Amino acid sequence: MGAGYYRLDENRRECCQLGRGEEGISFNRAELGAACLALEDAKRKQEMKPVIFLSDSACFLSSSHKWIGEGKSPSMWGNPDADIMRDIVQLPRERIEQDFLTIFIKIKAHRGDPLDELADRWADEGRQSENIRWSLVTNRPIFSWTDNGTTHRSPIIQRSKKEQTYRYHGNNSRPIQDQQ
Repeated sequence: MGAGYYRLDENRRECCQLGRGEEGISFNRAELGAACLALEDAKRKQEMKPVIFLSDSACFLSSSHKWIGEGKSPSMWGNPDADIMRDIVQLPRERIEQDFLTIFIKIKAHRGDPLDELADRWADEGRQSENIRWSLVTNRPIFSWTDNGTTHRSPIIQRSKKEQTYRYHGNNSRPIQDQQ
């Protein structure tokens, strides 16, 4: 899996291959990687101007939203992308402490937006990149099985006690207790 971004103002871009594929991947991982690369670039260049980050991932924006604001301290426990999320949380906080504006905006995906297409192209390049980031193993147990000669691997995902006790049914937002 690859991650990449494109900077319009300076025609800069960067990409990388995302590690830990053997542990299973989340679809949000590439979006988090791209955001982190762009924020790291702004930090390296010591830019004091606003950074406006366009993302075609509502999942990325909603997962990072819970970290915004004073007094909030959600847990990284159980987050499959905690390795990248820690950096995502820290980099904007550093910019905020220095009074640098950082804005994340959702744009529509695959609608021909030239900037989105360039970022997607760099994410594709990242798949082949020798620059591999966020590759430290988490020591999560990996379950593997063979079916018709093909070996499959999947991480064993730990669930919280609440997730074990309740299941959710369709669009119903109220938890329904499992019958045991």
